[in-house]
Amino acid sequence: MTRMTPSEAFVETLAAHGVDTIFGIMGSAFMDAMDIFEPAGIELVPVVHEQGAAHMADGFARVSGRHGVVIGQNGPGISNCVTAMAAAYWAHSPVVIITPEAGTMGIGLGGFQEANQLPMFQEFTKYQGHVNNEHRMAEITARCFNRALSEIGPTQLNIPRDLFYGEIDVTISAPRHLDRGPGGDTTLNAAAGLLEKAKFPVMISGGGVVMGNAMPQAIALAERLGCPVVNSYLHNDSFPASHPLWCGPLGYQGSKAAMRLIQKADVVLALGTRLGPFGTLPQYDMEYWPTNAKIIQVDADSKMLGLVKPIDVAICGDAGAAATALLDRLNQRHLKCDSNKTDRAKEIAETKTDWETELDDWTFETDDFSIDMIKQAAAEPEDWLHPRQILRELEKAMPARVMVSTDIGNINSVANSYLRFEEPRSLFAAMSWGNCGYALPTIIGAKKAASDRPAVAYAGDGAWAMSMVEVMTAVRHNIPVTAVVFHNRQWGAEKKNQVDFYGQRFVAGELDGGENWSEIAQAMGADGVRINDLDEIGPALTKAIDAQMNDGRTTVIEAMCTKELGDPFRKDALRQPTRYLDKYANYT
Repeated sequence: MTRMTPSEAFVETLAAHGVDTIFGIMGSAFMDAMDIFEPAGIELVPVVHEQGAAHMADGFARVSGRHGVVIGQNGPGISNCVTAMAAAYWAHSPVVIITPEAGTMGIGLGGFQEANQLPMFQEFTKYQGHVNNEHRMAEITARCFNRALSEIGPTQLNIPRDLFYGEIDVTISAPRHLDRGPGGDTTLNAAAGLLEKAKFPVMISGGGVVMGNAMPQAIALAERLGCPVVNSYLHNDSFPASHPLWCGPLGYQGSKAAMRLIQKADVVLALGTRLGPFGTLPQYDMEYWPTNAKIIQVDADSKMLGLVKPIDVAICGDAGAAATALLDRLNQRHLKCDSNKTDRAKEIAETKTDWETELDDWTFETDDFSIDMIKQAAAEPEDWLHPRQILRELEKAMPARVMVSTDIGNINSVANSYLRFEEPRSLFAAMSWGNCGYALPTIIGAKKAASDRPAVAYAGDGAWAMSMVEVMTAVRHNIPVTAVVFHNRQWGAEKKNQVDFYGQRFVAGELDGGENWSEIAQAMGADGVRINDLDEIGPALTKAIDAQMNDGRTTVIEAMCTKELGDPFRKDALRQPTRYLDKYANYT
């Protein structure tokens, strides 16, 4: 044991767990520890707002596979992080939020910046550690970091601010790493038995494939089966898009090719996915989930098995290890699907070609409202662009090894059809939390973890306004990124509901204040360009990526869009309104 201060024990434990980057805003509550970050090899990246810091920690964790760490002043600094920690929770990110608390002698007295900080995060953390004695500083700090990786999600480390001071005897323990296995022999054999008899197997490649670095194993198993591979919702980076078996994502605004092929499945292998509700709901008026297929689900978290969809075989195991174990078993068997592998390959290719042709031709939305909006846009001084055209041009111009973060909203959701990747840890979204203001800070965190990769954020103008101040973080601290702002002057996702269900009575959905986001970006020290010519989209992205990678410049590309809207975000959750009071009865 070594004599040291609790601050030293805390910082030494961070270093032992490989922490070299923390996002946050400085504060007196942890200043004694912050003072020695630098000699410990830890950089504190100051942000503009603490929500952005937690999103950056999320992006950092999702790219690196290591801990993302966020810290702030007790009370308001910490409460600002709640929304972003919820997003990290639904993304299964190993983010550790360090929450200095009011001092032990002041708790309960209603002092300055006092708050009960553990309940704030109890819904969005896998584990909460509270240091109630300075002698336990290293122990509880280490536990929070170990549990973030073992539980595959965020943890909270709560430290009363006076417990950073004093003298203690400490042993700094080494990190603990779990060795995850493939699952049990009984369930693996049962799964192999179903796949052996399958005539049209389909694989869903999910987030567990990404987090487990299991793409090679997923590819090997898919090639043995010769099966279509579809991505789970917003995990478009879980299988290489150039592979002939890749068919695109399921879920909202996903791939019709993926949906048409999974409809035909007699056995579905859901590899590393919880089969979340939003990734299996009907889309494009298609009930694509195969009700008569046998379902095999593989997930490292036993609580996710069978939670959303009825399943036939539940394998609690690592996606990569399970894929290898299944491949070993299948290589010893004669598979029914081998007899029609050539025909299925042809069907996969034709179905994908049909969908790509449809996407090429789907340049604008064709409902009556969208047609009216297109006509209005054509009457403006500038002919604004169709969102789908912009997304297609951006797709074509994407550089190799690109990382993309998407905010929530109508155009960002439509982007799901156009985002394709060749390697894992490339797509970042707020997942089931669906909060605005996510994309820009998250991609800054991702870029900090992978400076050698191009980084692009997509955001609508509503979501952009929530987090655009973090452009200053990117500029100030030399973390260059590229942002594409789809400027359609409205809250599009919710406005679509007013179109479909409320007689186009638009309440609080308009954002047409004449803002010029490219000029605001320039005022923050970044490059900014406004585009209303389709031919300029691809070159603008290429130029911005060149500036990012070679000159260390952040660029905001403002794409001027029509007000046309894609499918409603939650068609399943709304219904035509009923009115009983006389003054509302004819309001239709």
